[in-house]
Amino acid sequence: MSSEFLPVQRFSDSRPADILAEPITRLDAIEADAFVLFLTVGGARTGVIADIDKATGGIITRIVSSGEITGKRYECVPILAPPGLKVGQLILIGIGNREEVDAGTLYLAAATASRHLAARRRAKVVFMADGAWTTRQIEQAVAGAAVGMVGQDLYRADKKRTRFGQTTWVNAPVEAVEHGAIIADGVNLARRLINMAPDDLYPQTFTEEAAMIAGRTGVEIEIWDEERLMREHCHAILAVAKGSSRAPRLVILRHRGLGPADAAPDIALVGKGVTFDSGGLSLKPSDSMLTMKLDMSGGAAMLAAIATIAALKLPMNIVAAIGMVENMTGPAAYKLGDVITARSGTTIEVHNTDAEGRLVLADVLDVVRGLNPKHIIDAATLTGACVVALGNDVAGLFTNNQEWCDKVAAAARAVGEQVWQLPMYAEYDEQIKGEIADIKNVGDGRWGGAITAAKFLERFVGGIPWIHIDIAGPAFAEKPKPWTDGGGTGSMVRAIVELVRGPA
Repeated sequence: MSSEFLPVQRFSDSRPADILAEPITRLDAIEADAFVLFLTVGGARTGVIADIDKATGGIITRIVSSGEITGKRYECVPILAPPGLKVGQLILIGIGNREEVDAGTLYLAAATASRHLAARRRAKVVFMADGAWTTRQIEQAVAGAAVGMVGQDLYRADKKRTRFGQTTWVNAPVEAVEHGAIIADGVNLARRLINMAPDDLYPQTFTEEAAMIAGRTGVEIEIWDEERLMREHCHAILAVAKGSSRAPRLVILRHRGLGPADAAPDIALVGKGVTFDSGGLSLKPSDSMLTMKLDMSGGAAMLAAIATIAALKLPMNIVAAIGMVENMTGPAAYKLGDVITARSGTTIEVHNTDAEGRLVLADVLDVVRGLNPKHIIDAATLTGACVVALGNDVAGLFTNNQEWCDKVAAAARAVGEQVWQLPMYAEYDEQIKGEIADIKNVGDGRWGGAITAAKFLERFVGGIPWIHIDIAGPAFAEKPKPWTDGGGTGSMVRAIVELVRGPA
């Protein structure tokens, strides 16, 4: 059985060693530590599964008949040393009813199997794709397998997850495996950045990470330091940063995939990069502050998304802008009652220093508005109110343009990222009107907080079709799930890449 090594432009330090595509020949020629099969409900006697069942003396039929596995989504059953195969174990992973199998299901199923196997060292793991899957579905399965084997334990000497020496996909096109590996690189990059300790990842080092990734993928990068931010009148970013000993940064990245160098961006990606959020003088309690290294998840997602888009060489002009700050309580920290003049000239009353992300985004959105993009997307862990409304697994969508929102939502759902649109009625604008300045940085009371935050951001996009994605829930898993360890999830990286690629 010959192997094809993939000419993949890899960029993530969290990548598995090798991801290969092999044509399927004889089942008895497959040699591996583990062999992963995807099982649908009632699918034990069809297709490749039936062939493997026959080769193993009917072991799959017996396992299914005993009720150990039914094929329901994400059931995972190992069969040690199956007869008739040269593999250490056979992993059966359920993917539900055949007619309901989609890319999101395959991503999570492959990640579940991979995470299970990554608890031990594996020199080689083989995954079997189904001939009925589309190319995009195979890509997501490949990505899920590569993400599932990577844990959050960056600083542990004894790792809970160990990457496979080699991952092989049989019955899968080489290009689909290549693209899936690149998508996984993007997700794993975002996860690594989110999982880094805040004393290791702060505005300067986040900028250095962005520069390194830009160099690997051919993305242009422009860095605004504190002096440049002052010249550009980015006083909202600077105000949030005043309480920290670490200076803020704004990073602008450009992928020129189509047309002349001076062409306006097709899409501007904007990310919140608050590398640690203490709440400022509106100090968070300890339990709420513990995971606040995650508050740069939107920025990590946008960096990872544009890097993935560049690595895939997608023919679209994309700009990404990330505002990077620490929100701390130093002697110069901004205060309740302060009035900030944002870059756009809008004046803002500060009623809560823990509503800092929208201040940072106000200046970043104004910067990208000046680049005249056709569309804008921002992603941010912006409000606990969105988690109250939608839970931990669903991102909130807010927009000024329904057609644009529908496209973004469709792309997210196509890859299994759960999103839900919330209203943006004009009445909510009344809640952020200021008494002594144009607007204030929180609404009236607790109610509708995710919406009033989005209405705040809307003031800075100038009518350009825009969508705000509040990822406060899905950006970080506080507890493990079958397909992922706790920690950063890489939320919205796959969705944005799918959006830029367009429908299959």
